[in-house]
Amino acid sequence: MNRSLLRIRLTAMNFLEFAVWGAYLTSMGSYLVTVGMSGSIGWFYAMQGIVSIFMPGLMGIVADRWVPAQRLLGLCHLLAGLFMGGAAFYAYESGTDVGMTGLFSLYALSVAFYMPTLALSNSVAFTGLTRAGLDTVSAFPPIRVFGTVGFICSMWAVDLFGFQTTSGQFFVSAGLSIVLGIYAMTLPHCPTGHGEGKSLVDALGLRAFTLFRQRRFAVFFLFSMLLGISLQITNGFANPYIMSFQGIAEYADTFGANHANLLISLSQTSEALCILLIPFFLKRFGIKRVMLIAMLAWVLRFGLFGLGDPGSGLWMFILSMIVYGVAFDFFNVSGALFVDQNTEPDIRSSAQGLFMIMTNGLGATIGTLGAQAVVNHFVYDVPPALQLGGWRTAWFIFAAYSAVVFVLFALSFRDRRSGSHGAGSSLQR
Repeated sequence: MNRSLLRIRLTAMNFLEFAVWGAYLTSMGSYLVTVGMSGSIGWFYAMQGIVSIFMPGLMGIVADRWVPAQRLLGLCHLLAGLFMGGAAFYAYESGTDVGMTGLFSLYALSVAFYMPTLALSNSVAFTGLTRAGLDTVSAFPPIRVFGTVGFICSMWAVDLFGFQTTSGQFFVSAGLSIVLGIYAMTLPHCPTGHGEGKSLVDALGLRAFTLFRQRRFAVFFLFSMLLGISLQITNGFANPYIMSFQGIAEYADTFGANHANLLISLSQTSEALCILLIPFFLKRFGIKRVMLIAMLAWVLRFGLFGLGDPGSGLWMFILSMIVYGVAFDFFNVSGALFVDQNTEPDIRSSAQGLFMIMTNGLGATIGTLGAQAVVNHFVYDVPPALQLGGWRTAWFIFAAYSAVVFVLFALSFRDRRSGSHGAGSSLQR
């Protein structure tokens, strides 16, 4: 296949891959509030973490041994789209009488097949680029950034079509997933059979648990989980919080209160731009300081939410969105690079699997359920007149948690590098 055409096709794949997710990830919380499920927001977001513990590994084994990755990618998206479509139809037909069991079951099945596609789409891209003789380090980032563009575009579409508080967002996600499921079947072939010796233990990242014998890695993975607790909090609760200002006369007609998704999309824009800063910061400051910058950014992310509003305090909301790029990328991307550069080849893939389990699996699950308990206590269990103050208290609690993690990491993690000024990269062995 022509290299330019290959890049275009993989770009389209990434665009659709994250557009599927962006259709509901930041606005689902507001829909759940509308149908009286505000107390269950955490469970819907926690399910993404729960399935991330085992489904990507299982699908990875299937792709390695039996089913070509591009076909498995397509099959997973078709199933995810069908289940999400089922959830959408059920929610639409039920109106405000949606039952937790029916909606959550269909949603959980959809997410169970969607989450593995994040890794499968990377496998398809890397395989295609490698077989075309292209350098993945330089060729993949310009392709991957269009995934973020797709995420933003679907967020905007859901906002502008008025789907933020309706089941329409699920219809959008389902439609995009089915389109990608069909399209993926036409992507370049990915050979199977190269994972014959890969066991379930390896695929799930369990072999890398031997790294816990090293204090440095034990501390790193522990704090990866602790920081991973912050990952999904704003995805689940930022939209309901911002839209709650519609109930306050002073803010009811403001742009931010009525277009939360457009405002939140600044976070994804910042994320795309901050990826470009990571090589410089890692080389200049090393992994410890970069991780500390990420932790400090989470403090600002939550704190600015607590201080801001859609009126005169809109600038604090905007600054919180900008800071998100640093908070997310400097942790997720830099952490993955640290694991890649500081582990031996025979357990490198397992170590990446462990990093995913600790952050997007255990960390995100604990975080969303914990955040739900905090929000329930300070927001949904109090009279409406006190809810705005409760929201602010919740955000300040999340900020305080991130600050504690920042201090403990600074005291606990030892960066293996030489030089008194810390300019050397901790990625060098």
